[in-house]
Amino acid sequence: MTKKRIETTCVQSGYYPKNGEPRQIPIIQSTTFKYDSSAEMGKLFDLMASGYFYTRLQNPTNDMVAAKLCELEGGSAAMLTSSGQAANFFAVFNIATCGDHVISSSAIYGGTFNLFAVTMKKMGIEFTFVSPDATEEELDAAFKPNTKAVFGETIANPACAVLDIELFAKVAHKHGVPFIIDNTFATPVNCRPIEWGADIVTHSTTKYLDGHGSSVGGAIIDAGKFDWEKYADKFPGLTTPDDSYHGVTYTKAFGLGGAFITKATAQLMRDFGSIQSPQNAYYVNLGIESLSVRMARHCENGQKVAEFLYSHPKIEWVKYCGLPTDKYYELGKKYLPNGSCGVLSFAIKGTRDDVEKFMSALKVAQIETHVADAKTCCLHPANATHRQLTDEQLIAAGITPTLIRYSCGLENAQDLIDDLAQALDKV
Repeated sequence: MTKKRIETTCVQSGYYPKNGEPRQIPIIQSTTFKYDSSAEMGKLFDLMASGYFYTRLQNPTNDMVAAKLCELEGGSAAMLTSSGQAANFFAVFNIATCGDHVISSSAIYGGTFNLFAVTMKKMGIEFTFVSPDATEEELDAAFKPNTKAVFGETIANPACAVLDIELFAKVAHKHGVPFIIDNTFATPVNCRPIEWGADIVTHSTTKYLDGHGSSVGGAIIDAGKFDWEKYADKFPGLTTPDDSYHGVTYTKAFGLGGAFITKATAQLMRDFGSIQSPQNAYYVNLGIESLSVRMARHCENGQKVAEFLYSHPKIEWVKYCGLPTDKYYELGKKYLPNGSCGVLSFAIKGTRDDVEKFMSALKVAQIETHVADAKTCCLHPANATHRQLTDEQLIAAGITPTLIRYSCGLENAQDLIDDLAQALDKV
């Protein structure tokens, strides 16, 4: 058989039951695993054999779902984490430590911005934030001798900026560092960043991958293409013996395809314990099975709602790359030819009070600190997820005081439009 297409991969990858085995992936709800001898278990601790001994490091259910995501993204290895926030932290901290520097797009999720600008800064890692629209020359200028990675989001949350993946990857590689990208909003159904040069892909599985607001989780997928050995001096954690784990050198023991994820598991997951529960992984897998079908509907609804809002006299602007007038329309056609997602942002003509009146009048859309699931939801970021940012930081992240993030669910598009219309009448 030829390589499976994305729709089939969503349904039938990661777990291949044998004769008489469960049709759906089993939930291995166990903290530990029994062995007949200490010698057998010792081989697992030494990373000389594959298997399971403690769910904080690895679990069969989680690995099945990670394997599916790995195939969907076209990677070489993958792991699940407790949240998307944990995934982004692990992805960066796996290669950047105290005294290092990382470049990030400024148009990223507020929680990730705070993680980088505040928490990881306290750990001694410096971040330089650049515009998602930065030119090659501007990106070059941001690099320092101690730069270890470049980070961005495929579709920024909530600015809806589409990143020029190929450009960011090209510049990162020119300077000998990997490009890490959060692909949560696009999902591998609508964009596979590895095909455009990305080295590490992260996800908040809480969003479209789960799709029903039922489980919190994250994922990291390694493309297996970045040559850590070529830049061995920059990445000693991968290319020199790990004294905290029997002196293993990850690139020597696991090659380019397995070094990054093995280190993140054996070292970071061991010490931080940010695991995704097997039960949550099971829910994520159920969501992924319908991902390709759901994304088509999310995009269809997103396009119709964006067109309605764009033509409404009480709307100041709409950001959605499916609109021909959007500044990211051409990048959207390049990286997201089948549609982007169901999330858009817009601003009401008026004040913050007008925004609150509008949101209180909504009947179908629900006000939630969530996005990208079956139910339509909306949020006023300046008053919620991004309220810890200053006005200057809000602007840098592409957010204004009257910006509303609106996530189109799977409902009828006309019902969403009717609901928006009656709420706008109240302003």
